[in-house]
Amino acid sequence: MSTYTLNVAGLTRELPLCKASETLTIAAFVIFGDVELTVATAQALLERAPDFDYLVAPEAKAIPLVHEMARQSGRNEYFLVRKQKKLYMNGVFESDLRSITTEASQKLYMDGADAAKMRGKRVLLIDDVVSTGESLRAVEELVNKAGGVIVGKMAILAEGDAQTRDDLVFLETLPLFDKDGNVI
Repeated sequence: MSTYTLNVAGLTRELPLCKASETLTIAAFVIFGDVELTVATAQALLERAPDFDYLVAPEAKAIPLVHEMARQSGRNEYFLVRKQKKLYMNGVFESDLRSITTEASQKLYMDGADAAKMRGKRVLLIDDVVSTGESLRAVEELVNKAGGVIVGKMAILAEGDAQTRDDLVFLETLPLFDKDGNVI
């Protein structure tokens, strides 16, 4: 299997290349289970973070990151935007998205109780990788509906066109690859 060597937050990881479509291959970045990487990238992002009251992230790969950022910053609470409505959620807000890593259209959901807490508060949006920006856009839409004040958008990696965004703080870039694994 082909891999891509990534250096981020002082660490090196070999990322497997995975076919996303007939013409596109991506390097799979997954922080699940990699405590060292999660701790180091959370610290590096917090060093660049603006003042905030709450962190908000989309489910699921950003969960370890947002948890560790909350822990390191002394926050006792952060919010997740979910991929499915849960029984405990009330007054749910929803937003549509289409991600580079999924073939079908998706929805993201925010609990009304979470929304009420973030109304008028400084909110920092967190994700692991931003590529098309669709997940981040959907989270931003939900936070805006909730009345939160977005003070920044951060990710570990910016992939493809996200590398040129001026509204995103990220640690490193991640290239896209053609069907043969060559950098586009």
